[in-house]
Amino acid sequence: MDGQQGTLTDSLRFRLSLWLSIAILTVAFAAGSFSFISAYREAHELQDDVLRQIARLFDQWHLPLAHSGDRGRLANSDEESRVIVQYLAAPTAAIAFPMTLKDGLQTFSVNDEPYRVLVKTLSSGDRIAVAQETSFRDEIARDSALRTIMPILILVPLLLLIAAGLIRRMFAPIAALAAEIDRRGEQDLHPFNAKPLPAEMRPFVTAINRLLGRVGQAMMTQQRFIADAAHELRTPLTALSLQAERLEQAEMSDVAHERLSTLRRGIDRGRALLDQLLSLARAQAPAGMADKQVSVRHVFRNVLESVMPLAEAKAIDFGVAAGAGDEVDPTLAVGEAELFSLLKNLVDNAIRYTPHGGRVDLAAEVLIDTIVLTVSDSGPGIPPAERARVFDPFYRLPGQNQSGSGLGLSIVKTIADRIGATMTLDQADRERRSGLKVSITIPRVK
Repeated sequence: MDGQQGTLTDSLRFRLSLWLSIAILTVAFAAGSFSFISAYREAHELQDDVLRQIARLFDQWHLPLAHSGDRGRLANSDEESRVIVQYLAAPTAAIAFPMTLKDGLQTFSVNDEPYRVLVKTLSSGDRIAVAQETSFRDEIARDSALRTIMPILILVPLLLLIAAGLIRRMFAPIAALAAEIDRRGEQDLHPFNAKPLPAEMRPFVTAINRLLGRVGQAMMTQQRFIADAAHELRTPLTALSLQAERLEQAEMSDVAHERLSTLRRGIDRGRALLDQLLSLARAQAPAGMADKQVSVRHVFRNVLESVMPLAEAKAIDFGVAAGAGDEVDPTLAVGEAELFSLLKNLVDNAIRYTPHGGRVDLAAEVLIDTIVLTVSDSGPGIPPAERARVFDPFYRLPGQNQSGSGLGLSIVKTIADRIGATMTLDQADRERRSGLKVSITIPRVK
């Protein structure tokens, strides 16, 4: 939870949205407060003008005031608009204002009820009081002020939503760039397109592209070194192998013959390691476009032909199914050499780790958009805790005494990543918890 909160507070989009929202709310609060106060005061001033106009009207037209018994209002009149006009010294006045009130506007309380009172001396010499209850005046002024700030209260949430949407839209190219980086494989080092990004982000993307170029150059140098070293070592190892074959034809003691056999096995292991290093270098090279559809059945046949001597030496029983769906001979838009190398390394590993007289199954299942190639064996399998590490170069399971270099599954994983395939490892026989089943899911491009 703390990590997510830290990531959120470190987000530029979050901080920009937060401060922009604070600025909008602050300005809206200030503008709303100013509008409310101004409208409130203006409403009171208008009400005071009404009192002045009523007093002037009575003075100019000599209108009669309320007589005794008159309640001073019309039937069904609005209580909030009631204005009281009376002689200041009248004994029958509705409200007992003191005679000491000065001419002009003032606020006076009678029986704990506040009134806004305008005292005016008429041309006849009489003094009148034009009064209105302040509670009604305040309510009218408050309603008027609230109506004034209502547009602000409605527009502020809309403005916050619009600002959030604009910020999200402005940061969309950056989010798209992050998603593209996440989707890329370790071998995909082509530069990013900086044109859709804001001008402030382009130098950063340009620096990333230069870094990718340097990383790609370093990887090419490393791959070239591995390939060149393997080629250079192949010639002397071949010469050593030929010399060992000639030396084996000479007369020698049993001890010397045994040591020569050990030397030849070491030379053969060295040659096999060089072949796998060359395969790994080719697998790590930039992928090219497949020029045609490759027959899965044809590749199966070539793989079986290449591993048949090793399988016959261990009496391995092969089970092959080139198509397990509607298609008898499915095809894939991948390089034939890549698919052959991938399957050959898997089948070679299966044969090497399957006991004498065991079984290896090679199958292809055709789905709607993918083809699943599986290689199953009856060997000891790979423990779940070790399945993530077996793809590392030169890594071998503890306690294994089979000959090998630990590069087979690394080559398979590299080729699978190149062609966009996914790999899963599972037990071939779940009831006995033994064997290994390697599944390669390859997308079909029709």
